[in-house]
Amino acid sequence: MKAARQSGFTLIELVVVITILGILAAFAIPRFAALDAQARTAARDALAGSLRSGAALAHAMWLAQNQPPTVLMEGQTITMGTSAATPFGYPNVGTIDLTLADYSGFTHIVASALFSTASKASCTVTYAAPTAANLPPTITVSGAGTC
Repeated sequence: MKAARQSGFTLIELVVVITILGILAAFAIPRFAALDAQARTAARDALAGSLRSGAALAHAMWLAQNQPPTVLMEGQTITMGTSAATPFGYPNVGTIDLTLADYSGFTHIVASALFSTASKASCTVTYAAPTAANLPPTITVSGAGTC
């Protein structure tokens, strides 16, 4: 008579596999848990870059159109400078958000030109229009590290 062949796993094999998976999970879970802060930091830095690009594009349009008080970008009227008397050639704090195609995930506070995330209020980007002619706008991100 032939002996019946064994099928499936033994208890020892199952314990070894579960132990290996536990060890892998102990290293992987902390790594994935840190991704949310990295994602917020990347979004904050991308928004800062978008503000720089939008301001530069509006400034280029302002120069090309002989320095009008407003420029039209994608159907949006962008007010240039801090006032009509001092058009320094960059968007003012009230209309800088109109130069952006999308800033979802951020709240724009017009009075201070502050963009902050809803999930972490300390993760911010601030736009400040130039204070004198021939100066670029100041764009400041919160903190030097991650959000």
